[in-house]
Amino acid sequence: MPTLDDEAAEMLPIGVLCSAADAAAPCATFLRDIRMLEATVKKILQAHVYEAARETPISPAPFLSRRFNNQILIKREDLQPVYSFKIRGAYNKMAQLTEEQKARGVIAASAGNHAQGLAMAARLMGVKAVIVMPRITPEIKVQAVRARGAKVVLKGDAFAAAAEHAQELIAEHGYTYIPPFDDIDVIAGQGTVAMEILRQHSGPLDAIFVPVGGGGLIAGVAAYVKYLRPDIKVIGVEAEDSACLKAALAAGRRVTLDQVGVFAEGVAVAQIGKVPFKIVRDLVDDVITVNADEMCAAVKDIFDDTRAVSETSGALSLAGLKKYIQQTGAEGQTLLCINSGANTNFDRLQHIAERTELGEQREAILAVTIPERPGSFKKFCRTVGKRMVTEFNYRYADPEEAHIFVGVQVKPGGEDRQSMIDKLREAGYPVVDLTDNELAKLHIRHLGGGRPKEHFDEEVYRFEFPERPGALMNFLTHLPQDWNISLFHYRNHGAAFGRVLVGMQVPNGDRSHVEEYFDEIGYRYWKESGNDAYRLFMA
Repeated sequence: MPTLDDEAAEMLPIGVLCSAADAAAPCATFLRDIRMLEATVKKILQAHVYEAARETPISPAPFLSRRFNNQILIKREDLQPVYSFKIRGAYNKMAQLTEEQKARGVIAASAGNHAQGLAMAARLMGVKAVIVMPRITPEIKVQAVRARGAKVVLKGDAFAAAAEHAQELIAEHGYTYIPPFDDIDVIAGQGTVAMEILRQHSGPLDAIFVPVGGGGLIAGVAAYVKYLRPDIKVIGVEAEDSACLKAALAAGRRVTLDQVGVFAEGVAVAQIGKVPFKIVRDLVDDVITVNADEMCAAVKDIFDDTRAVSETSGALSLAGLKKYIQQTGAEGQTLLCINSGANTNFDRLQHIAERTELGEQREAILAVTIPERPGSFKKFCRTVGKRMVTEFNYRYADPEEAHIFVGVQVKPGGEDRQSMIDKLREAGYPVVDLTDNELAKLHIRHLGGGRPKEHFDEEVYRFEFPERPGALMNFLTHLPQDWNISLFHYRNHGAAFGRVLVGMQVPNGDRSHVEEYFDEIGYRYWKESGNDAYRLFMA
């Protein structure tokens, strides 16, 4: 292993270099940091991971690279046998145990990727493993841990209760505890990710973006990279509602967050690990925070370029990379992010897809008031112009005014959104921008509507609109002028056809000819006026 000479030490951004004027304390602190860095790198070089983990590739991201005018690369830890990097640290930690410790069995409290990594590592070594998981853990993860041979104990309704019970089992049975991140051997195992990156990519590399939860991965990556290539920036990326490293760096010490968001459950940690913080506090160049919508957009980006379906915490680093480019205006650089895992529940994908366009700032969500009279809807659509309407929710409720919930495709950056809002207001429409309103995005879009205040006759039909600009205007143009639309619901789902529900007040003379008009339009349709769901909840 190379030793750290004086010239290399001057290149490292840690501590304060000694000089004749320096006091003894700063010198001692710097030398201690140097020794800790050397010791960490040595452990990384000696780590035992490849009996269980595989060397994952670096995938180019051609679509992203063209879009952002930088070479963007993705380190594919989603391709590990347990679909995350956690197998590295878990196996390396177990490889350091004595035979007596292994004989007692190992235990961990985890609801995520560490549980699966430890279960696999223990099975490969022939060691009994017990994983304590909260009762609310998704069944897919419980079954994944059991399938790898570990005993699962469900305890409590939150992680804290599971962790407390794990300690009780240790006291009762003498199990050996395998921590998820706050351990130097675990950190060394995760650090092999950086070792592979520098070996696989020998050319220019400007920055590596690392997802941060408890800090095990970024500690290993930062130590190895800053020791061998101090010119490369190491940038941590955290979910804005679980940014424990950013808070610790700001305070100069570890702090515990009052609350932690769980949208990116793989990094939902209230306090950065003690050992990781000692390593990274002087090594990371920056920490970027991102929100849920930005993570969802990054999940889609990874899929578009690699066809991999990342978990939200796995896409966290790419979301930070994109934000870095937007904040700094970086061009012509080589930037790498670590896709840390792909253990996502299938039923979350719909929600992720819904938030993707918002995360890219390509969709505006608006509440617009229009007059309640025939022709108003068509006039509003003409004002919107040739933009793609991504969502439209409306239900007749008042004889004077109609409040519509509409999503419209816009260009990223916010300027185009504001320009469209200004255009609508100039046309006389009251507009409320709901794009950043969590209540609107999570609930109102699904609950908007209800029942009309008064009884009236309407015909209700379900349609398949071709998913192209102008499809809505084509539909409206073919309807007679005196038909009043009393219900409209549409949401773009990325398919070739949009699913649309329409209610119409039709004059008596046209009742028998309704479907003749629809046949002329050419869209597939189904009459739903007698549907029990409509009758019970919307009629």
